[in-house]
Formats: sequence, C-alpha cells, structure tokens
Amino acid sequence: MESTMNELGSNAASVLDIDPKTSVGGGVEDVYGEDFATEDQLITPWTVSVASGYSLLRDPRHNKGLAFTEKERDAHYLSGLLPPVVLSQQLQEKKLMNSIRQYQLPIQKYMAMMELEERNERLFYKLLIDNVEELLPVVYTPTVGEACQKYGSIFRRPQGLYISLKEKGRVLDVLKNWPERSIQVIVVTDGERILGLGDLGCQGMGIPVGKLSLYTALGGIRPSACLPITIDVGTNNEKLLNDEFYIGLKQRRATGQEYSELLHEFMSAVKQCYGEKVLIQFEDFANHNAFELLAKYRTSHLVFNDDIQGTASVVLSGVVSALKVLGGSLADHKFLFLGAGEAGTGIAELIALEMSKRTNTPLEECRKRIYLVDSKGLIVKSRFESLQHFKQPWAHDHEPVKTLLEAVNALKPTVLIGASGMGKTFTKEVVEAMSSFNERPLIMALSNPTSQAECTAEEAYSWSKGKAIFASGSPFDPVEYEGKVFVPGQGNNAYIFPGFGLGVVMSGAIRVHDDMLLAASEALAEQVTDAEYEKGLIYPPFSKIRKISAEIAAKVAAKAYELGLASRLPRPANLVKYAESCMYSPVYRNYR
Repeated sequence: MESTMNELGSNAASVLDIDPKTSVGGGVEDVYGEDFATEDQLITPWTVSVASGYSLLRDPRHNKGLAFTEKERDAHYLSGLLPPVVLSQQLQEKKLMNSIRQYQLPIQKYMAMMELEERNERLFYKLLIDNVEELLPVVYTPTVGEACQKYGSIFRRPQGLYISLKEKGRVLDVLKNWPERSIQVIVVTDGERILGLGDLGCQGMGIPVGKLSLYTALGGIRPSACLPITIDVGTNNEKLLNDEFYIGLKQRRATGQEYSELLHEFMSAVKQCYGEKVLIQFEDFANHNAFELLAKYRTSHLVFNDDIQGTASVVLSGVVSALKVLGGSLADHKFLFLGAGEAGTGIAELIALEMSKRTNTPLEECRKRIYLVDSKGLIVKSRFESLQHFKQPWAHDHEPVKTLLEAVNALKPTVLIGASGMGKTFTKEVVEAMSSFNERPLIMALSNPTSQAECTAEEAYSWSKGKAIFASGSPFDPVEYEGKVFVPGQGNNAYIFPGFGLGVVMSGAIRVHDDMLLAASEALAEQVTDAEYEKGLIYPPFSKIRKISAEIAAKVAAKAYELGLASRLPRPANLVKYAESCMYSPVYRNYR
C-alpha cells in the first residue's frame, strides 16, 4: 500500500470544498433539524409529508410501535391502530431480546433482527448497541456468511441498491432512485469472494447490509447516510446458476473491459451524485480486482478496502498490543503468514509501514522481517517471475520451502498469522513447533467464518500447553486449560472500520492515507487495559465499542488534519468529544 500523498499532487487543492450546511449529526445537512434537537425536544416525523396514521406505523425510521404515547396517538391518527398499552423503549428491548434468545439457530436470530430493522429502525439499533457482544455474531460474521448463502430464500424486501450489467450506461439514473441524497458511506461488493465462502454473486448483498448496520451501531453514522450496493456482473457459482430461486443475473461473470467499464461508470456516478466526500468501501472483491480497484481509485476518490486495509489495521493493532506481553519492539519479531491474498499482503504491508515509521528504517528492509506462504509454499526470490504483482515485494532470498510446517521450523517466527481462508491449516505440529522456540507465541487464526479458521482457540491453547497468545477472526468461547481460563481475542474488523469511517466523515477527509490507518491501529491498541492483558486479551471487549470508535475517529481525524486532507474547518478543539457528539442515538424521539 504505497503512500498516496505524492500521488495527490495538484488535485488535492481542488477538492478542499467546505460545506457550510454541515451538522454534528454525522456531517451532512440536517434538513429537518433532527440532530440539532436534544433528545427531549420535539421533532416532526417527516417522510415526503408528515407521516401519520397507518403510514407512520409502516415507516421504520419513525415507527415506535407500542411506545407511542397517548398524546402522540391522538395527534398522529394512531388511536385504534395499536393496542391501548404504552411501553417504554427499554421494555420493548427486554421483550425482543427474550424473544430472540428463544431461537435455537443463529440464522433464525439473524432473520428476526433483519425483520426488526425493517419495521422499527431505532429499536433495532438500540438492541444492537446495548447487546453488542451477543448480537454482533448474529448480524455480522459468522452468521452473515450463512445468510448470504441462503439470501435467495430468506429475501424479503430490498435493503440496498442492485446495479447489474443491465444498467450499464445508466448507473447514475439508478443511483438517483435511492430515496436519500445525503449519503456519507457506501459499502459495495461484487460478491465474488464472500468471506471464505467464495462466489455468491448477487446474494453477497448481506455483507454491505451487515457492514453498514455496524457503521451505525458501532460508529454512529446515521442510517439514512449509509448505502449498501451490490454490483451484479454474474456468477461462476454453478449451484447458483442452476438455482431457480437465485436472485441475480444467471450468467457467467463478466471480466476484462466489460467489468472495468461498469465499475468506472459506477465510481464516476457516485461522485457526481453524492460529491467528493462520500466514503466508498470496497468489500469482498476477488484479489485481482480488489488490488486493481484500490490502486486505480485511491488518488481520485475517497476509497477504502476493508479486506486489505481494515483487516491490516485491526491485526496491526493486535500485534502492537501483544508487544506488552511478548516484549521487545515490532522490529525484534519475525512474522510468518499463511495466505498471501489481499488480507495477508495488506496486513504484512501495514506492519512493515509501522515498523519503518518506528525505527526510521527503509520500508524494503522492514519487509525482510515478514514472510508469506501461499498455496505453492514460501514466497521466495526464485519464484519472482511467476508471482502476482502484489506478492512480489515479499519474495525474499531463501531456499524453496513447500509446507507451512517446514517454513515454521526453518524461519522460527515469533508471530504466526493465518489469512488463508482454509480451515484446520494450523495443525498440532505447527502449533507445537511455534511453542518449542517461543516462550509466548502469538497465533492469529483470522479466516472467516468460524469453519474456515486455521485453528480453534481450544486447539491453540491445548497444543501450546497454555503458552499461546491467541486471536481469531470469528468469536470463540473462553477456554479452560489446566485450571486457568483463557479468553481468546477477536481480531474483528468491526473494531476499526466504524470508527475509521466516522473519523473520515467528521473531518471531511477527501482521501484515505496509510498514516490514517496506522493512527487507527495505534488508537485501538491503546484501549486495552492491564486487567484485560491479565486475561490474555490483546483487544478490548466489544462492550466498550462506541467509546473505542470515538477514540479511533478522533485519531483518524487528527491525522487527516495534520496531512492537510481534512476539509471541515475550523478543526474542533476536542476531537473525541466532537466524535461523540456526531454519533447517531437510537433513543426514541418525541413527536409533535
């Protein structure tokens, strides 16, 4: 990930446009004054006109269900449309959580949450914020993977925009069909590499929907400012092509010029429709397209790839945090990766950048502390000509090594990171080898969903005889080994991207710079307490995620101002307090 500063050139000055109509409600014009009002002030539930009666109960943004007061029921023609009881939002939350806990299967809980979002937006986010550790695995990984696989059969109503090859040449018109105009964050996928599940085509929409619900719940971006998009260019998944209930284009994936032209039209239309400062997050694109799109658009658009940059940032944070347990500096450690795709190389590059920054050593020298293993073995100089361009910086002088176990024994790394998308690849022999020459090996099995994790928490702790510091991409329960309880960390991107997005939005940043990602990593690492280290944690608990997101947003915004990439002036005196004031609140509002 080359630094973008040198590439911005003269274009940077032309996009420092300041919108005087911004507000603290996430940074866009607040037409109806909802975010300027305090929670006890009255607001008007506008749709196209004032929502009232039956239409108000069918409007998820303003519907409060049985929480409408008697005065509100009289004023908005709701009398008789609801049972006579009036419930508080807290009681509604308690009732729904009891209901959700009755379901046995995670996919049932997922569907219940999605149905709630479709009828009562604020209550959905209240549940998610207040019960984040319990519900995060339901609305996000690992359950969202199963939801995408079954998206055709559980599909109820559209939750985002679908742009297919049929719309080529009129993408701008399709974007204008979306009812909101003040969009701040777009999450877009083409469905080709959904988690570790492969090509799910149009059914990958579950990923942008899930990510944006976390932008709101964890980062405080207003729901109306979020837009999930799936670009449907076909699928190479034979099972889906033969499925009569498949909701996407039933054709092989478009590639080459046809694909590039549709994506370019989309990127141009987004800027034309929503302006320079909308954050576009690329999600679950295949490796070859992910790197190309990020390289192509990072100097002309505000773009961020969560699989490359978000994963890298959260893993770097875990590594920096673990140094307090491991000892030594970042440059004292040797890193070995299993997996050299967009996640693996993205993490490796950000670790090298941080190492270079801390030691004042050239980036090329820092890369020599980091080794990657792909499907053909250790990436070495003798393979250079046959390597994809994003793997070439990691081709070091070393004899060829075929397997991960051989690489571990030959290199003796202190940190082992899995980003392969292949389960059960950190075998007992690999973990035992790591433990034989490290007092406290750091083992990170990051592949999602849980079935694709390189090893489980229990395997890591038992095979290492309790020596390992372990983190994974999907959640694992605490493990008891020889009388001691180990709490596995979760290197979840949800720690980073919501706060990162808030920082970008509230500063009016016009580009994403690598130093902003480093700032996010450092901010997250600072949130781990000594008590949490004692439990074996290298990430803070998700129960503190909104506070964590505010701290990350403040550090990201500060770096944007420092780099001259922020357009929202003057700079707030206290960025943490400003970040907290920008966050969406799911508490019900009182209606006139």
